[in-house]
Amino acid sequence: MESGLLVEERRRRICDLVREHGRVTVEDLSKRFDTSVVTIRLDLAALEAAGALTRARGGALARREDDDLPIVIKQTLHHAEKIRIAKAAATLINDGETIVLDSGTTTAEIARQIRTLGLKSINVITNALNIAMLLSDVPAVRLIMLGGVLRQESNSLSGYMAESAISSLQADRLFLGVDGLDPEIGLMTPHLAEAQLNAKMIQISRQVVAVTDSSKLLRRNVSVIAKVDQLHILITDTAARPDVVDDLRRRGVDVRLV
Repeated sequence: MESGLLVEERRRRICDLVREHGRVTVEDLSKRFDTSVVTIRLDLAALEAAGALTRARGGALARREDDDLPIVIKQTLHHAEKIRIAKAAATLINDGETIVLDSGTTTAEIARQIRTLGLKSINVITNALNIAMLLSDVPAVRLIMLGGVLRQESNSLSGYMAESAISSLQADRLFLGVDGLDPEIGLMTPHLAEAQLNAKMIQISRQVVAVTDSSKLLRRNVSVIAKVDQLHILITDTAARPDVVDDLRRRGVDVRLV
């Protein structure tokens, strides 16, 4: 029983449960969280409105894996893993570097880590509005925003203007969030315009670091960003399948489990 949780914590756990099991019932959730069925129905209604799940008679169902969840929901999923991944990623950042932070919830956690690093000066290129806001008041950060068309689901800018802007830049390191990673197919995302911009980010970066929790491994999406041979480092969590990790390492990827 998980009683006494705050509303946000309870809804985060409901999201995790529905993704883990595929479906949940109001009765089971009421018992698990020691709260009324009315409260659980309100939770499910709120989560459905936010796009996190699909309501069904007596409970709720998981959305399909290839559905593009809003960022406000993504940031509640696998939150502890994302923080560990972000902390490990931040240790790669050195003074004087130029880095690219792709849009995403894990890269946003990296931005939060940058706020605590005590760096003297770095350049940060990003296409994400939320990341820009996280770093806008950090004295050590010279922030470079790409233009483009805003996609509200991810708080990100993409399209011709963004691709044109980044083509004239160079970076030491790219931190890339992905929605799917398959050793055979490569790095993937549900959104074509973002995939095209991500490919440009890879081209201008000396090192490519993918940051993603293990739930994204072997997940497939419609748009391929790049093959894994363009990836230098993958930082993911310890729940990653050993056979996938071994396959990536055989292909030359430095896989770091945290």
